[in-house]
Amino acid sequence: MSIFTIDAVRKAFTYGEVKEEILKGVNLTLLEGEVTALVGASGSGKSTLLTIAAGLQPASEGKVVFEGENISNMKSEQIRKIRATKFGFVFQFAHLVPFLTVEEQLMLMLEVSQSNLPKHEQKEEVDDILKLVEMEHRRKAYPSSLSGGEKQRVAIARAIIHKPKVLFADEPTASLDSKRSTDVMMLIRNITKSMNITTLLVTHDEEMLTFADRIIKMSDGQILQSAV
Repeated sequence: MSIFTIDAVRKAFTYGEVKEEILKGVNLTLLEGEVTALVGASGSGKSTLLTIAAGLQPASEGKVVFEGENISNMKSEQIRKIRATKFGFVFQFAHLVPFLTVEEQLMLMLEVSQSNLPKHEQKEEVDDILKLVEMEHRRKAYPSSLSGGEKQRVAIARAIIHKPKVLFADEPTASLDSKRSTDVMMLIRNITKSMNITTLLVTHDEEMLTFADRIIKMSDGQILQSAV
């Protein structure tokens, strides 16, 4: 089922008298339970498209429709609430809070997403997610003691602890070696399927495309090809 529609989205920046168009009328529909990968050369517009879809920056033209609502026209506070409650984010670097343990990182996310669960149920939720990402044995560890792969597993756990509808992953394996990259992508795919999440992934690593249900090739701000 379609949950997310990007309709005729354009993005342009103006530098003095020079106007640079980054996205040139992009159309894209995202489905529940699928991993959609955006691929293309640097500067093709894939990361810009992801950030617009996620409400992190506005489009110059066009609209982004999520669960039947045009989030492009929403006020900043409305978009912030959707990002906190309905979206999850994983980036190239984990961006963990250095003075919080693994467990505390997840508890903080539940607070940010305004979880209505009682504290003891929040603890149970944290237990379940840490088991899912195979990090329960590191729950009391601080980020400084974690490997790169472990940090990304915690970042993924943090991104899904509040059960988002959409997961945005921007180059989540770019800082990892081949083995850890494969582990992280397998985890993202398994979570997408088991939780029926809609995942939009940006990657330059063609080996990671085997984990995608659909591959969208971009060039010069346009979609060139969509493949299964």
